[in-house]
Amino acid sequence: MKYLIAGLGNIGDEYKNTRHNIGFDVADAFAAKHNATFKNDRLADVAECKWKGKTFIVIKPTTYMNLSGRALKYWLDKEKIPLENLLVIVDDLALPLDVIRLRPGGSDAGHNGLKSIQESLATNQYPRLRFGVGNNYPKGRQVEFVLSKWKNTEVAVVQEKIDKSTEIIESFASIGLARTMNDCNKLTFPSIK
Repeated sequence: MKYLIAGLGNIGDEYKNTRHNIGFDVADAFAAKHNATFKNDRLADVAECKWKGKTFIVIKPTTYMNLSGRALKYWLDKEKIPLENLLVIVDDLALPLDVIRLRPGGSDAGHNGLKSIQESLATNQYPRLRFGVGNNYPKGRQVEFVLSKWKNTEVAVVQEKIDKSTEIIESFASIGLARTMNDCNKLTFPSIK
């Protein structure tokens, strides 16, 4: 069984540790947990690891967020991975910082990375892990907010959610989407002061 785990983000130091790059951070954590290292390949940095008889191809697209779909489509096709074995990890402004939501599909909700994936795959029915990043920003400052770094008061809960996200990926591959959704969609993380 092969799985494609796609963490969304933007390449470049200026985007490191920003809300928009949480997909990269989760992909890094998952690869590190399974002793895999990323190497630059076509349209993405790619790591491969095995766990309990399953193979994970972990990608961080190097196309920038708005063209993420190109990288996903390429690696799905190259590795012959079915859509239901794809898991996209993405930042979500509509969710508060203390939650994670696993979904079987849905709209792009204005997220350019998801929009690109939907265009490339010609469907919005693919599993995604939505990592709540909060929405505490003044009207019209959404872009600045998602490209901002985490506040010191947020770092601990973000790290806890990253760690939990690596477990969710394993659960998705071992017990399936529906049961994993049941477990993780009820979780809330320590409240931010």
